[in-house]
Amino acid sequence: MRGAAGSALIVSLAAAAGAVVVLVVYGLSPGLQTLALLLALGAAALACAHLVSARRRRLGPLRRQFSLAVAIAAGQTVVLAGAVAALMLVSAHDALIVAVMAVFAGLVAARAAQLLAAGVMEDVKTLRDGLRAVGEGERDVRLETSGSDELSELADAANAMAARLRAEEAARDAADGARRDLVAAVSHDLRTPITSLRLLAEAVEDDIVDEVTRHRYLAQMQTHIHALSELIDDLFELSRLEAGDIAWSMERVRLDALVGETVDAMRAEAMARRVAVLAEVGASLEPVHGNPEKLQRVLFNLIQNAIRHTPADGSVTVRAHRNSEGLEVEVADTGEGIPPSDRERIFDPFYRGGSEGARTRSGAGLGLAISRAIVEAHGGRIWLADSPAGTRVRFSLPAAI
Repeated sequence: MRGAAGSALIVSLAAAAGAVVVLVVYGLSPGLQTLALLLALGAAALACAHLVSARRRRLGPLRRQFSLAVAIAAGQTVVLAGAVAALMLVSAHDALIVAVMAVFAGLVAARAAQLLAAGVMEDVKTLRDGLRAVGEGERDVRLETSGSDELSELADAANAMAARLRAEEAARDAADGARRDLVAAVSHDLRTPITSLRLLAEAVEDDIVDEVTRHRYLAQMQTHIHALSELIDDLFELSRLEAGDIAWSMERVRLDALVGETVDAMRAEAMARRVAVLAEVGASLEPVHGNPEKLQRVLFNLIQNAIRHTPADGSVTVRAHRNSEGLEVEVADTGEGIPPSDRERIFDPFYRGGSEGARTRSGAGLGLAISRAIVEAHGGRIWLADSPAGTRVRFSLPAAI
């Protein structure tokens, strides 16, 4: 209970209980004297406590506040002993013994409170210094207290806060780095075709080329414009996928038919590069719940990447089968494989890997990032599987219910 009313109720109930005990044992008069004495001393002690509580800011450290609380309790004990000795007409011998015992009890209580307060103060100091360090930017802070109490709970909360701040700042730094890389990548992929377009347009405009060259330049300009359009479309689609802005029509899709159709569509490009494309699809595959156009785009991206990175006379194999998660599709090639340093980043936007970095290879480096976003939007996952040779990209999708 809090406030003056609560304190008054506690004093009244405690004094009444004590007075009743004395009344039952010694009679009415001693009982009333005990009630008056307890009410007076209790009210005075709690009034002092309320005054100390109201002036905590002026008192300073907790150690001083604890000392005052002990002093109030011990002082009340001494006064109570003296009052009993005076009012109950006990002998001087008995009064002295009671006073000595009261003072002794007060001193022991003060020391006990001091010992307990020392541990509490040490924990408070630990919390203060730790939170100050967190406020100054330190994140590898671990607060430990000596007890298992509210201060320990506060330390656990502070540790959780520091860990959360550490994780959020790491995520923010990673996001900032990815944003800088994305801006640099987009700037490069836009600058190259735009520069070529400007030079070609100036050449055509200045009439310094013949008609045949002009038509060739116009065809090259059309190629650059098409590449820019594809880049912008991919960026727009990726941003919508990552923002969860998805409004697809979903239906039951048979992966065996979708894989066969996509492999057939890619045969012409594969034959031009002298790469064999094969399909190995399990019998009686269950359908998945998804958007056939988006899932086919994933297959197109993976198969096209595999063909581009497979040398002549190599092969690309597309497999589909049932697994514990639903249905799994694998696109495996016999190409040069992916270096270990690139494996963790192949699904990042604009990352194309290689010792010379992402800017020297064809494509914008968005195909795998878009594929991952599409697969995850379908409730599946995509990953790079271990392979002794070549590359194996797999993705799984839940079966339709």
